Amino acid sequence: MRLSRPTGGGPSGGDEDDAALLRAVARGDTGALAVLYDRHAGWLHARLARRCPDEETVREVLQDTFVTVWRSAGGHRGRGEAGGWLWVIAARRLVDARRAGARAARSPAAPEPAAPAPSAEDRVLAGLEYGEVGAALDRISPELAEVLRATVVDGLTTREAARLLGIPEGTVKTRALRARRELRAALDAGRARGPHPLGGTA
Repeated sequence: MRLSRPTGGGPSGGDEDDAALLRAVARGDTGALAVLYDRHAGWLHARLARRCPDEETVREVLQDTFVTVWRSAGGHRGRGEAGGWLWVIAARRLVDARRAGARAARSPAAPEPAAPAPSAEDRVLAGLEYGEVGAALDRISPELAEVLRATVVDGLTTREAARLLGIPEGTVKTRALRARRELRAALDAGRARGPHPLGGTA
């Protein structure tokens, strides 16, 4: 399949157009995949680059994302914008790439380059992706988890998250509050005591 280089911008095109493209991709239409790539690769690349400074990793994750889209387009059920579905795939591919990189760094044969100490924000985000909080996030309702990932992990505003997920801004705010409550409950189920990473008390 031939895909173009990503360009800037945000998600574009109507929801129905994207849904039609995904249905065509599910039928094996490489042209539809190319159109979907041209429409969404730019903002996906920019967002991945905000979370990963390594350009090669970003490019690989972007390509892996659309390979996954090619293989699993039939799994998109049309709930919310296609952009939200694409970002979930991209974010998961980035997590996989970081885990693979961490394993390689721990290899005895690998060099040990000097690296700056992770910031407090990096540690919080790492917990949301990999640690105890990440495990708890996987246990709460998917529609709540996606709002929390968009607003906390990705740092999107309520308006941006609403556009990405295809839901009203008020719904984003309501789900974000519910998500924090469910997350705290999930954390409490896994440990008797300890501070909540998101702050506050249950």
